Amino acid sequence: MLLQALGASLTPALAIALSPFPVIGVVVVVTGTHGRRNGPAFALGWLLGLGAATALAVALLSGAADAESTTATVVDVARVVTGAVLVVLGVRTWLRRDGHGPKEPPAWMASLATASPGGALRAGLLLGGANPKNLVLASAAVAAVVETGVQGTALGLAVGVFVLLASSTVLAAVAVGLVGGASGAAALDRTRALMVTHSTALTAAVLVLIGANVLGGGLDGLGR
Repeated sequence: MLLQALGASLTPALAIALSPFPVIGVVVVVTGTHGRRNGPAFALGWLLGLGAATALAVALLSGAADAESTTATVVDVARVVTGAVLVVLGVRTWLRRDGHGPKEPPAWMASLATASPGGALRAGLLLGGANPKNLVLASAAVAAVVETGVQGTALGLAVGVFVLLASSTVLAAVAVGLVGGASGAAALDRTRALMVTHSTALTAAVLVLIGANVLGGGLDGLGR
């Protein structure tokens, strides 16, 4: 049952990990001024923010374990509607992309290069916990995990693994910044440039992936 729960949360975790803006943000922080201090601060904020969002989802969706309950039905209907909207947004984002070359990240994100450790911590909190995509994905992951029937320690373990997997790219970037030296910094800069260049396509792909996963989970729940 635990393995089933872990598998149910894998797709949402990967969708969060591969979202372009958190990756761009952490690379900007790590390669900026005082990156060796700001990188861990950003990662801590991210973990706390995503962990809080996931814990909130557990508190709200724990009733979905009973497939016959009103909570389960409401959750499944919401997942179907949300999933369909996200797929449409993903397709729309892809169709509206332009071919005018790479774009620079927003000014607020570029400012992370010179942020204080406190600023990096706050940015991590916001990107990890207040990002709408993360909220939707954390809720989808928790709903899928709860529906497998895991409880207590097993539920906590499954949720903890989800948070760590979803944070893997952020944690990896910080680790590379701390121990990678000049070659690590160059690799991070190439990653940032790649993410910036293809951010629209990546965002579209993540939205469709999120939407399909959420929609599928909702339909599966309603069909039981």
